[in-house]
Amino acid sequence: MAKMTISGARITFPVLFEAKQVNGQGEPKFNCGLLIPKDHPQKAEIERHIVEAATAKWGAKHVEVLKALKASDKLAMHDGDAKSDYDGYAGNFYINASNKIRPLVIGPDRSPLTAADGKPYSGCYVNAIVEFWGQDNQFGKRVNASLLGVQFVKDGDRLAGGGVASADDFEAIPQENTKAAETAGTGAAGLF
Repeated sequence: MAKMTISGARITFPVLFEAKQVNGQGEPKFNCGLLIPKDHPQKAEIERHIVEAATAKWGAKHVEVLKALKASDKLAMHDGDAKSDYDGYAGNFYINASNKIRPLVIGPDRSPLTAADGKPYSGCYVNAIVEFWGQDNQFGKRVNASLLGVQFVKDGDRLAGGGVASADDFEAIPQENTKAAETAGTGAAGLF
């Protein structure tokens, strides 16, 4: 298996704190997508790790297996232009990584993060540790990525909408207005 840290990726569809099934099928897993620009400085390193995983699995046959897997889009890194209907995918590569075991999720200072922290979220930037491995079983051949850990790096524009309001989105209500609002609700009978 070939392990590496991918730096400065944008995370998509993060399922990092509670394992979930995909479309109600299979074992629950933790997973995410990692978007990287097509000119990402680690692109060649990612490709090298994919080749290493294929070599470890198929030995001397890895070249022909990799050609077949690339032709059928069964490698861990995919062209995001094929998913241009998803926010942020066009013009990037993406890696889908998953694990049955909960990955480490930490902040910039390496302190643990929880779901209540609201980070990482779809669209923020992360460093992710992944491990590439060759699959050859009843489900077919491919090179996959296991998700081992995610470190929140910095905020980014949220992808696929979502998010929550902040207290700054609301105006403060003077105390006398709250009492008026409570009594105003009593005459609403017959409104519809």
